[in-house]
Amino acid sequence: MSNQPVSTLQIDNNCTRTTEWRFAPGNETGWHRHEMDYMVVPMVSGQLKMQEPNGKEHIADLTAGVPYFRDLGVVHNVININDFEFVFIEVEFKQS
Repeated sequence: MSNQPVSTLQIDNNCTRTTEWRFAPGNETGWHRHEMDYMVVPMVSGQLKMQEPNGKEHIADLTAGVPYFRDLGVVHNVININDFEFVFIEVEFKQS
């Protein structure tokens, strides 16, 4: 079984790229840099572990339907530490 989350592209137009992400327990994104401003809308409530390049880690408590926004340039690895599938929608904002 893959340790990678499953992504499903939902919208990709001139303004946004919208992707559904499904993380089985223990899945992680791997290290990545966000090249666009983005918003995440959790579809379930739970916790994700966020690892930063400087070695810091923190736990994000996320609530279904409550979005958060981040500026481009974020570098991190995200891990599902729940014992259930974690699902969120990511909306990336393309610059025109």
